[in-house]
Amino acid sequence: MRILIFGQVDGGLNGELVQAAQSRGHRCEVVSIPSVRSTLGSSAVKLLAKSDAGLEIDLREFDVCLMRGMPPGSLEQIIYRMDLLWTLEQTGMPIINPPKAMECAIDKFLTLSRSQQAGLSIPESSCSETVEEALTAFQELGGDVVAKPIFGAEGRGMLRLTDFETARRVFYTWQQIGAVLFQQRFINAEMSDIRVMVLGGKAIGAIRRTGTNDFRANCAQQGTAVRHELTQKEAELAESACRATGVIFGGVDLIRDTEGRLYLLEVNACPGWKHFQAVTEINIPQRLMSWLEDQIS
Repeated sequence: MRILIFGQVDGGLNGELVQAAQSRGHRCEVVSIPSVRSTLGSSAVKLLAKSDAGLEIDLREFDVCLMRGMPPGSLEQIIYRMDLLWTLEQTGMPIINPPKAMECAIDKFLTLSRSQQAGLSIPESSCSETVEEALTAFQELGGDVVAKPIFGAEGRGMLRLTDFETARRVFYTWQQIGAVLFQQRFINAEMSDIRVMVLGGKAIGAIRRTGTNDFRANCAQQGTAVRHELTQKEAELAESACRATGVIFGGVDLIRDTEGRLYLLEVNACPGWKHFQAVTEINIPQRLMSWLEDQIS
C-alpha cells in the first residue's frame, strides 16, 4: 500500500505513522500541503510535491491520503488547500479524513449545529459578530460562559468570563480583529473532560483529562490524563458525533457535569495521541495501519 500523509515533515506523530507503515511493508511519504504544485488544463490534473529525498513525486500514485493537519495561512491559502483536497478526492483517492469532514470539524459552530440536527446533546451556545449581540447572549447564558475561537485546538484562546465588563472588553477586542464571538454556557465538570478516539465509526478507547491550572482539561494546557472506561452512552455519543461530521478517524471531546449530564464539546479531525497512547497502551499508528489494510484493497 502507498500512503500519503499531509502534515509536518518533522518526525513526531507523523514519524510514528511512517514507522508503522514501513514496518508492515508499505510505502509512506509525508508532504507539507503548502509545497504541493497543481496543474490544470492538460490531459489530466497534476498534483506534484517534493519527497524527503528531494525527488518530485506525483500524489496521484498513492492509494490513500491521511490528513494530519492544516498549517496556518491566509483565507485564500486555506481555501486553496481545501481545493487541493477536493481535487485529490475527485481523482478517486480515499482521504482520511475527507475534505467535507475537515471543513466541518475545524469549525466548532458547524460541528455543534450538525450534531444538534442529529439529535445529540450539546452545551447551550451562541455565536454573533457584534459586541451588543454577544453581551445579550452572555446574559442569556447566565453570565458565566466559556468564550472560544470557532477555529482552534488544544484549548488555545479559551476564556471563562463571569463578569459583564470583562466580557465586554474581550468581545470588543475580538470584534476589532474580525473574530466571531462564540460562547458557551459554562458547564461545571470539576475541570475534567473525556477524549474518545474513534476509528471507522467505532470508539476504540478513551482517556479522562483533568485540568491542573484552570478549567481547561487539555493535556496541551498542562492537564493530566488517565485511562477511562467508556460507558455505552459515551461511546454512542462519540460515534454519533463522527457520523454527523463525516469524521472517520477522530478525537471526540465529551463532558459530564456534576449532575451526570453528558454533552458533546467538539470533534477533532486531526487528533494527537501522545497522552492517549501513554495511558491506554493502544498503539494508534499500528491500529490505523491495520484498519487501512482492511479498507484499501
